[in-house]
Amino acid sequence: MGTPTYLWVGFSVAVVAAIAVDLGVLHRKAHRITIKEALAESAGWIGRALLFNIWIYVSMGHEAGLEFLTSYVIEKSLSIDNIFVFLLIFQGMAVPAQSQHKVLYCGVVGALVMRAIFVFGGVALLNRFRFVLFVFAAILILTSVRMLLPGEHEIQPERNWLVRIARRVVPVTPGYEREHFLVRQAEKWSVTPLLLALVAVEATDILFAVDSVPAVLAITRDTFVAYSSNVFAILGLRALYFALADLLPRFRLLRPGLAAILLFTGAKMLASGRVQISTGVSLGIVVAIMALMIGASALWPRKNQRGA
Repeated sequence: MGTPTYLWVGFSVAVVAAIAVDLGVLHRKAHRITIKEALAESAGWIGRALLFNIWIYVSMGHEAGLEFLTSYVIEKSLSIDNIFVFLLIFQGMAVPAQSQHKVLYCGVVGALVMRAIFVFGGVALLNRFRFVLFVFAAILILTSVRMLLPGEHEIQPERNWLVRIARRVVPVTPGYEREHFLVRQAEKWSVTPLLLALVAVEATDILFAVDSVPAVLAITRDTFVAYSSNVFAILGLRALYFALADLLPRFRLLRPGLAAILLFTGAKMLASGRVQISTGVSLGIVVAIMALMIGASALWPRKNQRGA
């Protein structure tokens, strides 16, 4: 893979240590996470990602450092759409506020495994088969178009295929049992709705990986840079959810902005053989799109928000 072993070891140690502190210190007991707490934790995760970015810059060079930063910004931007979907899942399944962090964090393990499969598999396919480049580009462009279609904002967690299979295969308790995924009742094990919420979150993570991983691979083919940027964005997604969940519905231009980012990365992939767009320019374009999305949403809010 071309990446020194010490970088993989350092990356693994940094991730395990960060998760251990988060679960063992900050969230040892289930509680409702306040916006102030979520903002502080989100800033902490972003700070860790930037420190790791500096380490990559020093260890691997300027270009690798810029590729990591660009990939991280793209993944972080696209994760905003994940947050919106997680919000709808929790609302649709009435997940208690104090239990949401456990669902999201247990989803981290599955997300990290899936991203590893997608990143390593995607790089291998791109290096071996030229036509895969056009397949990934088509996925990004079609996803950008789908984001703009009416009805794509509606999420019905109970109709998720994995959730429906789980309900048919195992007995489900009628209500939540504190923070338990499994309970023993009448000498039989049953799953709780909290586990079904986790299944729904994992299913959406798989779908989002199909969109976000090709977008990152449009920036870099280095498996270490691509995967580590994905991991830091995923780990910070949980804190970002609690910081932004109440604010996201106010951003009326969220979907068009994210669609524009996907369209740009897809076009970049298609044009890679003829037109070379530097990583720095790509980073500038993504940041500019996000800034315009946020600014325009603030200037032209939804009609029912103007009086709020």
